[in-house]
Amino acid sequence: MSAGCVRLVLSRTLRAACGGSSSPVHWAQASRLTIHSERSHLIACSRRWSPFCTAVDATEQTPAPKKKKKQDPRDQAAIGAVGRNIPHRLIQVIGDTGDNMGTMHRADVIKLMNEQGLKLVLLRANQDPPVYKLMSGKQIHEEQLKLREKQKAKAAPVQVKELTFSTGIAAHDLTTKLKQVESWLEKKHHVRITLRAGRRETVANLDLTLEQMVQQMEVTVGFVTKPSVIREGQAAMCVLRPPSAKELSQIEKKKAAALQPDKTSGRETPPVGGTDTTEGSIQQ
Repeated sequence: MSAGCVRLVLSRTLRAACGGSSSPVHWAQASRLTIHSERSHLIACSRRWSPFCTAVDATEQTPAPKKKKKQDPRDQAAIGAVGRNIPHRLIQVIGDTGDNMGTMHRADVIKLMNEQGLKLVLLRANQDPPVYKLMSGKQIHEEQLKLREKQKAKAAPVQVKELTFSTGIAAHDLTTKLKQVESWLEKKHHVRITLRAGRRETVANLDLTLEQMVQQMEVTVGFVTKPSVIREGQAAMCVLRPPSAKELSQIEKKKAAALQPDKTSGRETPPVGGTDTTEGSIQQ
C-alpha cells in the first residue's frame, strides 16, 4: 500500500471520530472564543459591582424617597408669638380685647406692637388674608395653660366600672356597694350600675328603685344615662359620672338659698298677751 492510500484512510478515520467536521481546528478556536467571552463577562460584572468602581448602575442613581415625618398634633395646637418676622405682607388683625382691627400692613402692625408692648400670635393661617391676634405675654401664658389642660383631659381615657346587684340585696351589702361606687367616682371613673330582678320575681318600676338607691349615696353624682328599664323589664341600668363644676355650683347656690331665712316669716309680731293687756287698759 502506498503512502497516499494510508493518508486517505487516516484522514477519513479522523473525520468520522470528530463528527464529520472538516476542520477540527475550528472546534478548538470556537471553544477558546466561548471561554474568553465568559471570562470577559465575569470581569465586567466584577468591575460593575466593585466598591472601587466609579460606574454606578442606573437603579442606584435614583435616591429612595424620604419618609415624611408625622407631624405632632401638639404642634398644631401650640400657641406662641411669631415675633416681628411676619411672612405675609397684609394680615387681618384682632386686638388684645377681641375687636377686629381689619386688614393691616405688617409694617403698621409692627409699629403698633412696639407702641403697645404686645406680641403677635397666628390664629388661622389658611384664611386669606391670614388672621393674627395681638396678645400680651400674660394672655399667651394663660392660653398655653388652657391648651395643656385640654391635652391632659384628652390623653386620659375615662374608665367605666361595672356593678350588678339584685333587688333582694341586704341593706348592709347595698351600703358597701355604694361606698365602692363613691370611691370610683372620686377617681374620676364612670360607673355602670345594673339592678336586676331576683329569680322568679317580677318587680315593677325597677328604674325608680334604682334611682332611689343612687340617692342614698353621700356624694353628689351626675348621670351619663339616667335609670332606664332593660331586658324586657327584668333589669334597670344607669351610668354615673362625677359632677361637673357647673353642677356643683348650682347645688351650692340651692343650699345657700335654702339656708337663708324668709323675710316675710322673719317679721316680728307683737305678743298676744301684750295686746290683750293694752286692750284691757283701754277698756278700763
